[in-house]
Amino acid sequence: MDRKIQYKFDKEHLKNSAPSVYDESKLRSEEMVLNLGPQHPSTHGVLRLEVVTDGEFIVDVVPHLGYLHRCFEKHAESMAFNQTIPYVDRMDYVASMNSEHAYVMGVEQMLGITEQIPKRVEYIRVLVAELNRLASHFIAVGTYGIDIGATTPFLWLMRDREHILRLLEWVSGARMLYNYIWIGGLFYDLPVGFEERCLEFVQYLKPKLKEFHNLLVENKIFVERTANIGVMPLDLAINYGVTGPMLRGSGLKYDLRKVDGYSVYPEIDFDIPIGKGEMGTLGDCWDRTYVRVAECWESIRIIEQALEQLTGDHKRTREFDPQALVPKKIRPKKMDFYARAENPKGELGFFFRATGKSDIPFRVKARSCSFVNMAILPELTRGVPIADLIAIFGSFDVVMGEVDR
Repeated sequence: MDRKIQYKFDKEHLKNSAPSVYDESKLRSEEMVLNLGPQHPSTHGVLRLEVVTDGEFIVDVVPHLGYLHRCFEKHAESMAFNQTIPYVDRMDYVASMNSEHAYVMGVEQMLGITEQIPKRVEYIRVLVAELNRLASHFIAVGTYGIDIGATTPFLWLMRDREHILRLLEWVSGARMLYNYIWIGGLFYDLPVGFEERCLEFVQYLKPKLKEFHNLLVENKIFVERTANIGVMPLDLAINYGVTGPMLRGSGLKYDLRKVDGYSVYPEIDFDIPIGKGEMGTLGDCWDRTYVRVAECWESIRIIEQALEQLTGDHKRTREFDPQALVPKKIRPKKMDFYARAENPKGELGFFFRATGKSDIPFRVKARSCSFVNMAILPELTRGVPIADLIAIFGSFDVVMGEVDR
């Protein structure tokens, strides 16, 4: 039978035999599957989002990972503890100093040498980590502006981020992947004149950051695009293990720099910004952006206090050797150990299993904040318009190198 005739016969037969099934008003609208990525700019890198849509509204979102696999854990299990640091840099490659700090502190705690680390070393670690936190938040907020159509804030923040990268390059010799914080110390002391140059940058940055806040964060269009969008209730965030600015954006004062009090953070005065629902609903996209910008101001406070210590009580001396405690052979006792620190994106943790017989760990597991935070994406996007998916996911500040660790 001809296909057209067969189709006409089937259609008429369906009408006569089952009118209730054929009634278009009772049929569910067709769902369609869209792929965002892995090259789409809204996905912040190599991520594919399989989006099930009903019209222009989202039914479900399925993230597909593995396009930027770093093989970090297998690398870490095939080389010595100290040789792994360059691979730590390559996970969250826009916050490498912070990642190094977390990893190195974990190994030092296993070795039992934490209390012996000189205060100057600790203040330098905090200084470079907070500089890198600023650079990471500049990427997060700047690219978020581009996600929802604002180009100028991105250009402003990239201009100021360049000053930070030059400072960190002056310290370590590398632009983004530093290998600067070593187990037991540092690669090298701060260059002569670094403290003065860093203080000049801080004074330059303060009015620029205030100007940026007026340009984007309080912008009427930006507020309307982010307020009451992607609302994440606090109980849902806790149940999903969300940490960092995303958790604090939902109203909880939880920062490992205060909770665990590692390094010299207990000696430094700073606050923990949280979302308050000032422009919309508590825990929305605007609150998460506000927290990141507010944390930039707190990082500036921390940097100023660290510089005061590095030019005062813990200033440079000829006798100071940042590598004095760096062990030649790193062989912790047989143990399982977990260490964590507050990265710009949340809690970065490392689980170690040492055999006590080798300087190569038997097992290293990274608890990456970007990976854990992204698990809540389907919960926040069901039933929202497709356009809001970009606004919601952009507020997560995800780096795929850390997700596909």
